[in-house]
Amino acid sequence: MLTAKLSAIDLTLLRGERCLFEGLEFALNHGELLLLQGANGSGKTSLMRVIAGMLSLESGEILWDGEPVSRQRQSFHGALVWLAHQSGLKDDLTLVENLRFERALRPQSSVEPEQVFVRLGIARLKALPLRSLSAGQQRRVALARILLADVPLWLLDEPFTNLDRDGRRLVTQLVEEHLADGGLCVLAAHQDVEISATVKRINL
Repeated sequence: MLTAKLSAIDLTLLRGERCLFEGLEFALNHGELLLLQGANGSGKTSLMRVIAGMLSLESGEILWDGEPVSRQRQSFHGALVWLAHQSGLKDDLTLVENLRFERALRPQSSVEPEQVFVRLGIARLKALPLRSLSAGQQRRVALARILLADVPLWLLDEPFTNLDRDGRRLVTQLVEEHLADGGLCVLAAHQDVEISATVKRINL
């Protein structure tokens, strides 16, 4: 039996008196998307934070290449990039200055940053501080972080937020390309997502 690249065994998470999920399991391999669906507050972001190692479980384990993430935390974090609700970028820095910090955190793609900026429609914004950009523009800068990282695992928490129709279509294309290249993606969304790839779903 082949070992899944990313998997979960018997995950149980409590928040206060509420059980967000119990006995949850999944297995994800190269080229596959795990789609987390549910209403706001259902536990999608919490599960994403569990996978990223930012929340402790009552029981269960996240595995990477069949080994508990808890035993390989640093190497696992170097293999993923996370698009959260908050961009995690510094408001007073330009997009170029912000993205420069990423080079020290994880392996970087060989793609020229300028190509990424052009594709995302943010090339003309390079000299502006983040605080002067619209919510949609800041979301596109956060997407640049994803594209410039050379990592197999993308964690995308509501990636379509603050994007117009063209922006949402672009995100879909980027995810499909990443999966076609053998990457993996965990994507949280409150609506259904049409992706041309193998999609596994968890409804929370």
